[in-house]
Amino acid sequence: MKQAYVYIMSNKNRSTIYIGVTSNLDRRVLKHKAGIGSRFTSRYYLSDLIYFEPIKGIHHAIKREKQLKNWNKDWKWDLIKQNNPTVEDLAKEWYSSEDIEVYINKVKKI
Repeated sequence: MKQAYVYIMSNKNRSTIYIGVTSNLDRRVLKHKAGIGSRFTSRYYLSDLIYFEPIKGIHHAIKREKQLKNWNKDWKWDLIKQNNPTVEDLAKEWYSSEDIEVYINKVKKI
């Protein structure tokens, strides 16, 4: 089974979260950091990865994503803080600002 991920993104002041699923966490986080993707994530500047969970199989990951989306807000924050007590951006060192700019320019050409 292929590796998949359930992940949670947030904005800088941690007022909004987004729960998603992907088979390529690296590429998906880069899209969020570049502001590319859904209207919701770009509207609320959801660029910080605050939680992720590797799951075997995309179907299992989708099931887990739906489960988390149905949780109440406190449960979601408890899960995040269990794994990331300081609620920092787990991907803050994954890309330079140049990497993000190159990606944005690449996407604009397509």
